[in-house]
Amino acid sequence: MNNTIARREFLTRTGLTLAVAATPSGLRVFAMGEADTNAEVLRPGVWVKLTPDHRITVLMAKSELGQGTHTALAMVVAEELEADWNQVQIETAPVTEEYNDPEVHAQITFGSSSIKNLSEPMRKAGAAGREMLVQAAARKWNVAVSDCEASLSKVHHKPSGRSFTYGELCEEAARLPVPENPRLKKKSEFKIVGTPVPRLDIPAKVNGKAQFGIDVFVPDMLYAAIARPPAYGAQVIAYDEKAARQMPGVRHVVKIDRGIAVCADTIDASWKGREALSVKWNQGIQPHLSTQTVEKELADSLNRPGVSARNDGDVESALSQAHKQVRSEYFLPYLSHATMETMNCTAHVRSDGCDIWVPTQGQTRTLQAATKITGLKPEQIQVHTTYVGGGFGRRALVEHVEEAVQISKATGRPIKLIWSREEDIQYGSYRPGNSCRIAGAIDGRGRVTAWSHKVVAPMFFVLPFAPPGVDFAAVSGLINLQYQIPNLSVEYVKLENPIPATFWRSVGNSHNGFTLESFMDELAHAAGKDPLEFRLQHLEHDPRAQRILQTVATQAGWGKPLAEGRARGVACLHAFGSYVAQVAEVSVEEKTGVVKVHRVVCAVDCGPIVNPDTVVAQMEGAITMGLSAALKEKIEFAEGGVKSANFLDYHLLRMSEAPDVDVHIVESDGEIGGVGEPGLPPLAPAVSNAVFAATGARIRRLPMTPAVILEAIKQV
Repeated sequence: MNNTIARREFLTRTGLTLAVAATPSGLRVFAMGEADTNAEVLRPGVWVKLTPDHRITVLMAKSELGQGTHTALAMVVAEELEADWNQVQIETAPVTEEYNDPEVHAQITFGSSSIKNLSEPMRKAGAAGREMLVQAAARKWNVAVSDCEASLSKVHHKPSGRSFTYGELCEEAARLPVPENPRLKKKSEFKIVGTPVPRLDIPAKVNGKAQFGIDVFVPDMLYAAIARPPAYGAQVIAYDEKAARQMPGVRHVVKIDRGIAVCADTIDASWKGREALSVKWNQGIQPHLSTQTVEKELADSLNRPGVSARNDGDVESALSQAHKQVRSEYFLPYLSHATMETMNCTAHVRSDGCDIWVPTQGQTRTLQAATKITGLKPEQIQVHTTYVGGGFGRRALVEHVEEAVQISKATGRPIKLIWSREEDIQYGSYRPGNSCRIAGAIDGRGRVTAWSHKVVAPMFFVLPFAPPGVDFAAVSGLINLQYQIPNLSVEYVKLENPIPATFWRSVGNSHNGFTLESFMDELAHAAGKDPLEFRLQHLEHDPRAQRILQTVATQAGWGKPLAEGRARGVACLHAFGSYVAQVAEVSVEEKTGVVKVHRVVCAVDCGPIVNPDTVVAQMEGAITMGLSAALKEKIEFAEGGVKSANFLDYHLLRMSEAPDVDVHIVESDGEIGGVGEPGLPPLAPAVSNAVFAATGARIRRLPMTPAVILEAIKQV
């Protein structure tokens, strides 16, 4: 806390502040208060600030979730600024409009889009700073700008060998007009971008100085614990407030929108006070909801008519004329995000202001929620974004923020709310359950002539450019199918139940990557073709996709002999602007149904690369998370609510089960793509396709538990 305060005090000093704004005519670099020549008024509030003490501060409006975004964006600025990397520091930006992502007009970290959306404006800020500093030096020396060059946070006068540091120049530079279109460096000129720069956040995370939301402590705060309904829509019948208040350390009992909060001096006292409430609830809105009823509804809904999301050609005619037809149904469960750091928030509501400390992906949503609850103006609310112990889409939601703010407003005290692991699993929002029915047609040459894909999933992601009545997440990867197929039909059926669904790493691609690439393997088998060659045949229109498949095949030794009992499977996907292909090497113990993944080879083409080490790390992490979901994870329901409660019954991949992972970056000049999510979808189908190659058993249901594997083997 002391270090953070010191940095913020430091940022109030004079300096050169640059910003980038999205205007109707495009991106424009400007100085805060550019009409004023007094450097004292050039306040921070945008992307980069230089100060006379040789510090370069890059302000971050994206959350650091462990994905390395803070380092990568700082690298982009430092590259164009010609900065000495050792002088660069990062600072969390305030939640104000000038920090909004220019593409979505909000401060939010999502969709593997941080580098894609912010690299250009931050490059322009760095480049503008470089040009201003060079011009300032030329003026001080009374020489031509062309005789000066910037390097390592200094401007050098080439003929005389003189130099000024950026710290010596920043106040003079702040008085200059900011160039609207500074020259951006060519790739051949890069010194920092494209190199494996060590992450700026890692040392503090290793030595314990990094502050996550769960680490926040403020004076006079109380801990809150919330009694929550055991079933969806359950209402309070009775509770013993007196008994809870009599517990040692309990200070307040507050009824809020989602339950009853007990506030106490310690977290243990709040838990004991919550238990003493002895709340009685009614049965809720669907008391018979269970895993079995959810799965039955997913299956039955495949027989209901849906809404067309895409319809090319004449699918039914092509199916009727097919040389061969393949028809299959797939089922995927609801999943928890299972973040290492559970949901938490510390809030202090006062009559004249509100402070919120929270590990979040959605700063704008947090501010909006607090504004609504407190009645305060946005400028009276300060959102302090901490480091985040896992996001995966879950922390774009703000219900834990709403709870902490409601409780603080009611009690007049700072409130720290930490969800237990049981709360995190039982009261979260989930990756939605999903079922689909697919039919494919193959002609006499072994080419796919038709594909019909019917998807059943909840609706939570509606976009203005998506077909009306269609959940965009449910059809992602399908309405933009990567393969060249002349007759294509995609249909969406809305699943309605009280289970909250939301974004989960790679969103709808985590479903459709599995079903698409598994069914593509089924078609290859039906056509009597090698799965790799079959895919390449249907990607003739996309050289990048072909190149990524060829790379992963070469690196994995596709077609070469393996140890006895092992087999390979392949899958690929184009998502979030990146291409990823993976080959999984597996073995199956056919007596027990245990799947062992020995090795995963991954090839990725994400366009221009800022930090290759981050790309590799994100592929490794996505593969591990994808394997956990593929083999282990499933939310269970019972008696109208969530039955799963902790890692004893919501199983995750163990370290001993993690495979060797070999990542290969394929360079290209395409547009910048994301890397946080696209590494996950190909993993499950690569594994399931390898299971088929090893056993002849086709896996159409996740997770691939021993019971699922044994049942599939019985069907062979």
